[in-house]
Amino acid sequence: MRTEESVPVLVVGAGLAGASAAMFLGLHGIPALVVERHPATSNQPKARGQSWHTMEALRIAGVAERVSEAGYDLSVGMPIVIAESVAGRTLHEIVGEQPPDWSHLTPVTMAMASQEKVEPILLDRARELGTQVRFGTEVLRLDQDGDGVRARVRDSSGEYTVAAQYVVAADGWRSPIRQALGVGTHGRGALGHSVMVQFRAELDELVQGRDFALFYLQGNPGGNVFVSTDEPGRWVMGFDYDPDTGDRPESYTDAELVDRVRAVVGVDDLDVTIVDRVGTGLAHRVADTFTAGRVHLVGDAAHTMPPHGGQGGNTAVMDGFYLAWKLAAVLQGWAGPGLLDSHDTERRPYGDLIAGQQYANMIVRSAPDKADGTEDPLVPPEQQLLGYRCPGGAIAAEPADDGGLLEDPAQPTGRPGSHAPHVWLRDGVPALDVFGRGFVLLTASPAWAEAAERVADDLAVPLRAQLLDEGEWLTAYGIGAAGASLVRPDRFIAWRATGVGSAAELSAALCTVLSRDDGGSVRSSGPGGTRTHTG
Repeated sequence: MRTEESVPVLVVGAGLAGASAAMFLGLHGIPALVVERHPATSNQPKARGQSWHTMEALRIAGVAERVSEAGYDLSVGMPIVIAESVAGRTLHEIVGEQPPDWSHLTPVTMAMASQEKVEPILLDRARELGTQVRFGTEVLRLDQDGDGVRARVRDSSGEYTVAAQYVVAADGWRSPIRQALGVGTHGRGALGHSVMVQFRAELDELVQGRDFALFYLQGNPGGNVFVSTDEPGRWVMGFDYDPDTGDRPESYTDAELVDRVRAVVGVDDLDVTIVDRVGTGLAHRVADTFTAGRVHLVGDAAHTMPPHGGQGGNTAVMDGFYLAWKLAAVLQGWAGPGLLDSHDTERRPYGDLIAGQQYANMIVRSAPDKADGTEDPLVPPEQQLLGYRCPGGAIAAEPADDGGLLEDPAQPTGRPGSHAPHVWLRDGVPALDVFGRGFVLLTASPAWAEAAERVADDLAVPLRAQLLDEGEWLTAYGIGAAGASLVRPDRFIAWRATGVGSAAELSAALCTVLSRDDGGSVRSSGPGGTRTHTG
């Protein structure tokens, strides 16, 4: 009989959200246990594309290059069009031949790998950092109290118990954990069901030799979407079905699916080989809370949205990125448990925003008949991804903050709760490369750098000063030459001093951000707790 195991964090689900959470927990020194009921990672070429904010996080984790190489060369183009069929009349082009140039906003470029390729990369990195991953393992129930969570799990050898301090629920859009916790959802609910068909066909000439093509089809009798995959010659198309009528993906014969593929492509005699078909749901739902006691929801368990716009998978990865450092801070003792309340405070408004944007994109791209005026107005993508703010949560907010969730990253304010602006340091090093492992105090003032050393030592917080020359970066961060900007491990600004201040002010701000109740007292003397870096 197996004895009870004990782990700091149990991650339920090995998809993009769970794999990300485990990887970033490992990066912050917390070895997690990941359990996944399926026998392996996804074999479906979906959730393709890693946006700029995601690539920033993956760069911090050391896997951005691997992910980029797993996708395709964006220089060959990435057309997204609305058309009658792949070979037929184009009604509207959404994205042109090249992705937008955001080099003034971030040092990274986007990538175009699918979930099928990315999940193993994230899990491999997580294992390198101490994570255990167990496939074919199902969570039967969770019981939690003030001391931790006990999970009853089952694998091929039988049932056993895992005791954890915290649980990350990344168990998908149906999320048995969310349901068992009694966490409700809000949104537009179920929007439909689709059959996604993988097939092989020679279409290179038709899609002009591009490695990527995405067509949203209107008025086509075969289906409503066509997309390329990571594998040349393998494609995916989709069409709606209604399970309430007894319809099932497996009820369609290969011959019927071939006819649908030919209609979608627009070539009546196309040679088609059906590879696979799978049913999937389409919904717009956001959990009413992302935190229930010691359990934290991420990915589709927290927010389910239409795929239009490509941010479902990106948001799942970023959920893990933003949650991991907070769990590590609490488990390692340099933050109070209240810090974890900010997971809901910060991520749920973003989940609402992105789900609403994806729904609005669906209306524009493939379902104009559903437009009724209640859909959200579309927000510029650079604001969605790099201009999103956390005006509440783990920050020391400024009294004059208007609480806005979005700003233009090309005109940064540098206020707490905002994404740290992209600036170049010495020798062509981006500011991004000094973030990710702890708190960083950016400053041109040796006095603030000295204060950071004292506070890091006194509070036992991973904090370092980055002493910079005076320059344009001061304007981007909204401080003067005598000021300082405190950046969280997830590269959100936590606090700033526009001018001269004291170690006591910095300490008090950190205690506010980290939900500590020790008042931020600072010793008058003593060795520094961290090095000062120049850049």
